[in-house]
Amino acid sequence: MADSTRPFLVLYILWHPGFGDGTAIADALREHFRRKLYENVAGGTGLSVIYRFAAAPGSPAPLPIDLAEAETTAVVVLGDANLAGDAHWTAYVRELVERTEASGLGTRVFPVAVDLAALEDLGLAEQAFRWDLWPGDLADRRRRLVAELTYEFCRMLRHYLEHLKRPAEEDAALEAYLKKVRIFLSHSKHDGDGEQIAHAIRDRLHGGHGLSSFFDVHDIPAGLRFQKVLLQQVRVSAMVAIHTDSYSSREWCRREVIEAKRCNIPLVVANSISDLDERGFPYMGNVPVVRLNPNEADRIDFVVGRLLDEVLKDFLWRCRVELARDTGGRNVVFVPRPPELISLASLPPATDVPDPIIVYPDPPLSVEEERLFADVAPRVQLRSLTEWLAGAVR
Repeated sequence: MADSTRPFLVLYILWHPGFGDGTAIADALREHFRRKLYENVAGGTGLSVIYRFAAAPGSPAPLPIDLAEAETTAVVVLGDANLAGDAHWTAYVRELVERTEASGLGTRVFPVAVDLAALEDLGLAEQAFRWDLWPGDLADRRRRLVAELTYEFCRMLRHYLEHLKRPAEEDAALEAYLKKVRIFLSHSKHDGDGEQIAHAIRDRLHGGHGLSSFFDVHDIPAGLRFQKVLLQQVRVSAMVAIHTDSYSSREWCRREVIEAKRCNIPLVVANSISDLDERGFPYMGNVPVVRLNPNEADRIDFVVGRLLDEVLKDFLWRCRVELARDTGGRNVVFVPRPPELISLASLPPATDVPDPIIVYPDPPLSVEEERLFADVAPRVQLRSLTEWLAGAVR
């Protein structure tokens, strides 16, 4: 049984003190993974981010890294010429790599090739993030590194989640680790922007991250029913809803969003309205919305990055739920985002569970939202995870 007091994921960032951009890169990662976005599902102040950039007192190398302090541990190594030229630091990295490989899939070293030659002697060049080849300025590269790492953390937590569910089945955990995260691109074909943006996002996904996208009829094998496959793909994917002018008027776009909400999958709306939407679809709220002008391709990275954040949050939440599930009764229903009225559609029948409790990530809902639930569904109780664990009663 996993220890519920241990963090799910600890991130270490290691760089040589002679690397001038090391602090700026590390601070960008720390700011991203410790911000409020992750506090709600990871607890505390978000993910733990720890630096290793200075020699320990009385030693030419940094303090050792305890790989047993968390369920999963990620170590980002910023490899530059300063690190490669310091024998004590290269020995430290080699020993760290050996220990992580011996620890299994729950611990990983992620080398970043600031200077590829710096990682070649360490045997880390082939699997390195190619920072040295990425286009753009320092801010662009930091943004891409955040996205690449977020995807890798999703894979680590999927492996950990499989261990929580089936601790004796190593093969199942490995298979889950190797699977791609699937992205469903929901878009309307009745205006040119929807198709154009979907193609652009798909091209971007296939060009990096190792993500897999599902792109309507072109990805459905011959002989299978379009509608059945489409809804099944929604249920097992994360979704980008490309909200163009005609999106809300299309039946299948609406069905895809409703299915995504009912199945509680990660969902991001790309707001690409160029003129107006005659009737905004009411079930596209309660999720992140990113402005994506069809003529500004650079914003696609923001959409993909935010979707990856939502996927990682989903894995963090599912890990917390798996650890807490034994303390709940059959009337407890866990949802990965603040509940809304459509959440009621996924509850078991009142004859089976007359007094359901919906448990969701912190913070608690606003008073006006709770009043609306009380008016519409007085039998349903709402609790944030912290309230529920504390046994709060209203």
